[in-house]
Amino acid sequence: MNRGTEGRHSAGGKAAGNVTAGLEISQWKYQPIEAREPQMHAIVTVQVEGTENAGGAGQVLAQVLAVDCSSSMTWPPEKFHAAKQAAVAALSMLPDGTPFAVIRGTESATMIYPANGSMARADARQRAGAESAVHRQEAIGGTCIGAWLDLSRRLLADQDAPIGHLLLLTDGKNQHDERMPLLDVLDVCAGQFVCDAWGIGDGWDGRELLRITSRLHGSASSVKEEAALPREYEMLMDRLLAKTVPELAISVTSMPGATVRYLKQVFPTEVELAPDDAGRDGGTRRFVTRAWGDESRRYQLCLSADPAGRPHREDLQLAVVALDVPGHEDVELPSPQPCLVHWTDDPALSRQSDIQVEHYERHQRLGEAVAAATDAHRRGERDLAERHLGRAVQLAHAIGADQSLARMEQLAEILDAAAGRVRIRSDVAPIDFEHLITATSISTYSPVSASTDGTGTAGPAGATVNCPACQGKAPATARFCPACRHPFGERP
Repeated sequence: MNRGTEGRHSAGGKAAGNVTAGLEISQWKYQPIEAREPQMHAIVTVQVEGTENAGGAGQVLAQVLAVDCSSSMTWPPEKFHAAKQAAVAALSMLPDGTPFAVIRGTESATMIYPANGSMARADARQRAGAESAVHRQEAIGGTCIGAWLDLSRRLLADQDAPIGHLLLLTDGKNQHDERMPLLDVLDVCAGQFVCDAWGIGDGWDGRELLRITSRLHGSASSVKEEAALPREYEMLMDRLLAKTVPELAISVTSMPGATVRYLKQVFPTEVELAPDDAGRDGGTRRFVTRAWGDESRRYQLCLSADPAGRPHREDLQLAVVALDVPGHEDVELPSPQPCLVHWTDDPALSRQSDIQVEHYERHQRLGEAVAAATDAHRRGERDLAERHLGRAVQLAHAIGADQSLARMEQLAEILDAAAGRVRIRSDVAPIDFEHLITATSISTYSPVSASTDGTGTAGPAGATVNCPACQGKAPATARFCPACRHPFGERP
């Protein structure tokens, strides 16, 4: 058996001038016959290439900017100034013809540009008008993020642009949630548009931002230095404008004796995926993902499997995974790929697991440990916070999450990363933990080894390199960074 490739199935090729999609499944197929609640976990990798030659994003994007204008934005003064400059920077990058609007966010949501209640179409005159409207804003009022999301939903619903996007900025907690409860609004907004959210200042809630972006297929981030925000907005818009495939659907068809428990995105960030019940056909569950450019994403698939009445000690097909791109017949799709199971009574086989599955489950535990450390520190339980943060350091060290380790080193002296021994620094503020929550929400692409049992040595398919732009890990054979899309050029 080749341990470096066991359980890895792939399909998808590059055709000159075409948009192509690739599909790969990584799993450990051996499952114990006597398991009480047997489950099969697999990592599904989807890669899209060729979108840069697929036409301008100005024809597929509709953009809303929500700027926090609550009274807490008044101090320090540099904060509100940076927020305005960032909004202007994003507006300046919109291609001509792009529908856009700017929302003033307080305890309510008000459209400050355009003033007629419908979205404008970007051109030099409209961008200048929006810039002037942004600079006229004053910071006064409270915060109800649900209202901001709801107005964005209604604005974007009126557009025919395939990709609707909200860029949201806040500096505070959702103090007026009772006016329009966030969880209820997220239920309505889910699947309607993509939202990226940013925290600035020292009063926002990292888990709240992640709750929003996980439901709305985006990412959460933050800046410690206000002056860095405009440049961050420019880089985000640059990535967004490269996305020309509005949606891609992942279909999982389970065989008799198996059911789909969930499919969730685990790279580059964790995103909740609810099955599209309208498209359900027998044992097929369909999950829609949003806004693709040239990029790779990874998903964790969990299947319930019942060995009763099924053959043992042989490979069986448990499910089939397939891709489709609604409305885009010009995208070259890969062949459907099988997810297998092999029921065994050999514990030496069944005790092992897929290295990629373990990699992303450790990422999830890393986030949980950081959240627990945040709560303990907020309660003043320093020793408990150190234990949880030490566990987070230990996990980050084990999976090679170097960026997360660097962020944690700003909060604590790392005495022994492998053992998880840390000492929290005396000058750490509560907001430092919120920055850490958003930073550790971004996962790494690959485990150190491509071996499915964690004991093999990485071959060419599993080797990784550091991206010179974001320092994240990328496959050694990749043409671009899967996290930030930095091009690598030709390999020697």
